[in-house]
Amino acid sequence: MATESVASVSMAATSMASKSALYQFLDDSAEARPQHPAVEEPGTASVSYQELAELSDSLRDRLIHLGVERGDRIGIYMRKSVDAVVAIFGILKTGAAYVPVDPGAPVSRNAFILGDCAVKAVIIESGYVDKFLAAREVGQDIPELFSIDSDLGERPIKQALEQAQAHDPAPGSATADPRLDDLAYILYTSGSTGKPKGVALSHRAAISFVDWCSDTFTPDSSDRFSSHAPFHFDLSILDIYLPLKHGATVVLVEEGIGKDPLRLAPFISENKITSWYSTPSILTFLAEYGNMTRYDYSHLRRVLFAGEVFPIKHLRRVKELLPEPGFYNLYGPTETNVCTYFEIPAKIPVEQMQPFPIGEACSHYQSLVVDEQGQPVRAGEEGELCVHGDGVMQGYWNLPDRTAAAFLVDSTGKQWYKTGDIVVEEAGGIYTFVGRRDRMVKKRGYRVELGEIEAGIYRHPAVKEVAVIALRDKDDGVVIKAFISHTGEQRPSLIEMKQFCMQVMPSYMVPDLFAFEASLPKTSTDKINYQELLRMSIA
Repeated sequence: MATESVASVSMAATSMASKSALYQFLDDSAEARPQHPAVEEPGTASVSYQELAELSDSLRDRLIHLGVERGDRIGIYMRKSVDAVVAIFGILKTGAAYVPVDPGAPVSRNAFILGDCAVKAVIIESGYVDKFLAAREVGQDIPELFSIDSDLGERPIKQALEQAQAHDPAPGSATADPRLDDLAYILYTSGSTGKPKGVALSHRAAISFVDWCSDTFTPDSSDRFSSHAPFHFDLSILDIYLPLKHGATVVLVEEGIGKDPLRLAPFISENKITSWYSTPSILTFLAEYGNMTRYDYSHLRRVLFAGEVFPIKHLRRVKELLPEPGFYNLYGPTETNVCTYFEIPAKIPVEQMQPFPIGEACSHYQSLVVDEQGQPVRAGEEGELCVHGDGVMQGYWNLPDRTAAAFLVDSTGKQWYKTGDIVVEEAGGIYTFVGRRDRMVKKRGYRVELGEIEAGIYRHPAVKEVAVIALRDKDDGVVIKAFISHTGEQRPSLIEMKQFCMQVMPSYMVPDLFAFEASLPKTSTDKINYQELLRMSIA
């Protein structure tokens, strides 16, 4: 029987012994390199390590003055910025956990998230306050709001703290004593019930990942790391904490630039990025539309990608344009961050037609492939990838049944997180991704539950039934298609449905295709026949 692939954990364990909380990375680097740029927002703002540490201390004091205690949850309702990084570390220094929301998502979704985990306070840009308060459910407690006016110059959070201090002085407070198993952050992902679910991760989980990154990628203080992912996306954990651990610089990529290859290509060059991390789709857009041959990428040392399968023809093109950096495929759901990795060869063989493997288990993980009964399978056979290690989530916030169902408990009592991904173990403990076990798909790097899309579309008054399927596109990944039957004689228009979906769900969840049917096919038990819908789409 195969095989539990057990990676060495000694190096990660040794490294972790020196740190017990994420904010220590910042404070240690601030002591070692106080004037070095910690975070840059090109064209807008920059902050040194010393200033970032001092501002986060001031925010810690203000939050504790507002009643925040160890173990609380604090929302971050802000656009990605230097100030948002200050918010993250100020929260962590109180001993609380941060809960970032997407300011571009429907306000009802964000209000649900912040209500679901009962945040004690929210650090929020002033422009979002009224809509957020209006979207909260009747009877819910209103959290303390620390409002920041983004029009207050280069460092709005500094001015907001100074104004608050002048009006209502907050005494100096001690930073919370670090504990590895304290909750550090909650990242909300799509839920099959139609409501987002919160993935709760500890300092232990994040530090074990950052330490693994240190050992694998060997960064130093000269590095300039891109921060392309939004802070509510798990790719941001590497973007923020790995460079700050090493006294390097985080370069924030503004959302508008991050989605525009004609602006992003020169941005990477002009800001001398040495370490890039994003989803494959962003790299594909850069290669196809960024005119990359016009720019100097000699500073770039490593290119990391995660979140979705990288079609081989697109990866080959990116590597032709960027022949010098090392390329790494990083795999893992939000519940584990990265749990396997694969270094792409310097030259992709001409005969290579299939995507590269997701690789071997990271050093802070053990891995296991099991069948539907939870029994290990032989190497070379398909099965579900399960992992055990310090990087695994504590659970889903306030969902004990979902948490229990997410783990396999073996005969020794060890808990293995069930990734839901079907893999094959090849020679040398290398895993090849086959597909998903459930209806969760990855699109543009985001994890999407098809059931959540259906729940959103059902809110349209003219929709009688809806079923959403995911179709595989060999070149572009996942195409989401919604089948709709409607009430009344006149069906909603395609434009109307697109606009409605944009109002009730994040843009990456809006279906690519809509099909209108008089009725949807059913199984013998009167359930929607998804297999028939797939056949209809392929025919």
